Amino acid sequence: MISDLTQGKEVISSSMLQEVTRCKEALRIADSGKVVSLVSSGDPGIYGMAGLAMEQAAEFGYKVPIEIVSGISAAGCAAARLGAPLMLDYATISLSDLLVSWEQIARRLAAVAQADMVVALYNPRSHRRVRQLEETAQIFLQWRLPSTPVGIATALGLENEQVVVSTLGDFLQEQIGMRSVVIIGNSTTRVINGRMVTPRGYKL
Repeated sequence: MISDLTQGKEVISSSMLQEVTRCKEALRIADSGKVVSLVSSGDPGIYGMAGLAMEQAAEFGYKVPIEIVSGISAAGCAAARLGAPLMLDYATISLSDLLVSWEQIARRLAAVAQADMVVALYNPRSHRRVRQLEETAQIFLQWRLPSTPVGIATALGLENEQVVVSTLGDFLQEQIGMRSVVIIGNSTTRVINGRMVTPRGYKL
């Protein structure tokens, strides 16, 4: 995806779940005196690799300077495609329980739902992990109407990008995977001309 920026440069890539190894290798090479770019999608400080790089540098004694270059978060990009659903307080929660227990994630979901905050869900569903999104819907239905707008943005910025506006009662029927971001509106979120809007509270 960034081949136009890597011409003539050494490229070291890895698959998913290899973030720790890739980060260690980047620090090792940087420690040798080379300039290294550690690339992750979205914003590196939002579910990205910035924190891991800083933790590893401290843990293993690397004194290399680390510059964090901000990007566009998946939540921000999804919001722009869907309309303006993040105009008030919102939370981002990953439904992946690889690094955080599902019990802890469920407590956070319940707190956000009860607080009437808009939520952007990362890693909502995979082939092996489907019940988490179903349980999330049930948690939010305790506090919000089934008619609450829900947006699903998938493969953002790619040729196969898909953007769908649904409702809390129906959104589970849509195609949702690991490349999707799901935004659940709050009690004031509405759909205007097919796009989600959470009013900021201005007097019109």
